[in-house]
Amino acid sequence: MQRITLSVDDELAEDFERWAQRHGYENRSEAFRDLLRQQLSQEQQQDDAPDSHCVAALSYVYNHHERQLASRLAANQHDHHGLCLSTMHVHLDHDDCLEVTVLRGHLKEVRDFAASLIAERGVRHGQLHLVPVEARFMHVHGEPHLHLHPSR
Repeated sequence: MQRITLSVDDELAEDFERWAQRHGYENRSEAFRDLLRQQLSQEQQQDDAPDSHCVAALSYVYNHHERQLASRLAANQHDHHGLCLSTMHVHLDHDDCLEVTVLRGHLKEVRDFAASLIAERGVRHGQLHLVPVEARFMHVHGEPHLHLHPSR
């Protein structure tokens, strides 16, 4: 681990200290590391290079009485079975459902799939949470396969 020393003006330091306390950090170092990870992650997520991979959670709310919407959503997920790892379905009330779909794949494909699903008529409150990963081919267990490791 490397030590970084930085100087900030008093007002910024106080604002940072209050922010860290509000978010439950026990020390400034961990708070700073999380902010730095978040910023680097956001920049990496904007990289649409063909080899950029991610894991993601796609959440959305929809009215299950909307004509054929549940079927369209399920069909869309089946059409992208290589991206969709799992979906959790929650009944919020008599009309509304929340679904969370865990995705894994190329960043552009995950984004495009999420955008198409969120754009379905009747889907509300769609949100994609991306986690950038580093892809590494492993040659363990006989067959080469891809391992995705969360970026630091």
